[in-house]
Amino acid sequence: MTGDDTDAGSLAIRMERFGFVGLPNAGKSSLYNALSGGGALAAPYAFATTDPNVGVAKVPDHRLGLLAEMSKSRNVVPASVQFVDIGGLVEGASQGEGLGNQFLAHIREADAIVFVLRAFEDDDVPGPSDPLEHLRILEIELTLADLDTVEKRLDKQRRMFKGDKSLAGEIAVLEEAVAVLGEGTPIYRSAMKPAAREELRQHFLLTNRPVIAIVNVGDDQLDDMDAAIEPVVAELGGVGEVIGMCVQLEAEAATLDTEEERVEMLEGLGLGEGALPRFLHTAYQLMGLRTYFTTGEKESRAWTFRAGSKAPEAAGVIHTDFQRGFIRAECIQWDELLECGSWNAAKDVGKLRVEGKDYVVQDGDVLEFRFNV
Repeated sequence: MTGDDTDAGSLAIRMERFGFVGLPNAGKSSLYNALSGGGALAAPYAFATTDPNVGVAKVPDHRLGLLAEMSKSRNVVPASVQFVDIGGLVEGASQGEGLGNQFLAHIREADAIVFVLRAFEDDDVPGPSDPLEHLRILEIELTLADLDTVEKRLDKQRRMFKGDKSLAGEIAVLEEAVAVLGEGTPIYRSAMKPAAREELRQHFLLTNRPVIAIVNVGDDQLDDMDAAIEPVVAELGGVGEVIGMCVQLEAEAATLDTEEERVEMLEGLGLGEGALPRFLHTAYQLMGLRTYFTTGEKESRAWTFRAGSKAPEAAGVIHTDFQRGFIRAECIQWDELLECGSWNAAKDVGKLRVEGKDYVVQDGDVLEFRFNV
């Protein structure tokens, strides 16, 4: 299989999903708009969004554009991620306050939690402006919701244990989780071992997944961003990534008609490349995500895979048949391929490597898979 003969109808692509969580008026809907260019409702009152907004954003990657240009590809398909804007939580959400249970159910479908923490003052927008207060409330609500989930599961498994002694391991992990959550500690802050956390994945706990905190600052805080985010960095203590961002300005830039206008505005405000590349770079590193490419005249495409994946697993990102019937992969790094000028030229000068089932795919690889089902 090459990038030139991919059957789009047979692709089995799973996008990473990021769930935005925050108090009312923290800037979640504006962040959604900044990242996806969507039209989420942003209003200064609680429960402006009772249903989640789900958007798809293309992952910027200059390497894909260069490969497509080299191959004169008719179609260019970037990797994509999903953003889910979940309505504002309030204290008591875990007990159903403020439609809380409905919102928490949507968060369970996310691969990573994105806390949106307000750090700006605005007399016209109600609610606290201390990001640590936002973080405290959100963590309490997610932790209490997880405690309820785990206690119910533990009670059920203890009853079943009388007839199924194989449940002993799961029960021990659930008991450990109850002890952690009962102290008000999110799983991601706990000392639970990786194997125990892996065992808990089947229960879709809210606090058992990667965390990114967006500290939403005002435009008058741009020159002192470090001071705004430092308390959150210190509080999370390395268990989550922290990004400072003026969400309102980023959202305004996302609505501009052309890429050139957007870049000009962001650079003029000193915001660099903008919210999406910064956010996704952080998210990819946190979640261990990497990118490989396929390229040809018909199509150049970016594929997201987990760091450490071997060639058959990476092939399975395209289609399970590719993994099941994997034979070998021809491989070259993207910049080496560009230097050669084409796939055939790289083959002629011996730059293409033939890799087997044990090859660990690297970020930036360009791959052609051979399989037989």
